[in-house]
Amino acid sequence: MESFIIWIPLIIFGSLLAGLFIICWTIVKLVGWRDNRNTGDEEARLMQEIHHGLTKMEQRVEALETLLLERKPGGRP
Repeated sequence: MESFIIWIPLIIFGSLLAGLFIICWTIVKLVGWRDNRNTGDEEARLMQEIHHGLTKMEQRVEALETLLLERKPGGRP
């Protein structure tokens, strides 16, 4: 009889703890899946911005090279 008094609360507590763990794990996995998808979209947008910025920088460098090549040697134009 005394063993039932000890085992019943342990079984109930263990079941509640396992259920809580499963619920938390499911929530973390669902939220993590959404974050991964959003992270991919964010990374793609960021890469496009970087590419656009580098393209503009390339145009500026080409303009500066043109100015430097057209400059007279030894002085200002």
